[in-house]
Amino acid sequence: MVASGTYHPEQWSNFFILVGTGSATLAGLVFVAMTINLKGVAQDATHRYRAINMLAGFTSVFIISSLALMGSQTYQTIGIEWLIVSLLAAAINTNGYVQAFKLNGSLYALTRFRMVGGSACYLGQIIGSLLLLAGSGAGLFLGAVAMIVNFYFLVSGSWLLIMGTLHNPD
Repeated sequence: MVASGTYHPEQWSNFFILVGTGSATLAGLVFVAMTINLKGVAQDATHRYRAINMLAGFTSVFIISSLALMGSQTYQTIGIEWLIVSLLAAAINTNGYVQAFKLNGSLYALTRFRMVGGSACYLGQIIGSLLLLAGSGAGLFLGAVAMIVNFYFLVSGSWLLIMGTLHNPD
């Protein structure tokens, strides 16, 4: 039997409040920035799928954080929730890159570093959630670190989205 000390909600609530609020705020800013230059985003596959990836990434962090803050949950419940949301976000992220290449989007904006790095972050969250499900508290830390590192890819990807649309004059 796994020790009940795997997850202590009171020790993690500030973390989930911070990253959940930050991700919701950043998702809103990306959404506003996209609508300001909607034509530039819509006309290029890379920009279109990058927008989807950024919004899905920030939204996944918000959802994971919101679910983790719900009361009376076990570490298994949080592990399952984190796993499902991370799998969906990883699938959206991967599909975005596949579609951008397939549709010949702005290939200059698609780097291996960004593809591998972002994918590794989602993989870290997936592995972390599986470890948490197995009763390892290290899974919570792994998932949390992967989530924070993914913020680099999400924020910089959002900036690249905004700047990339400037390369597509009307």
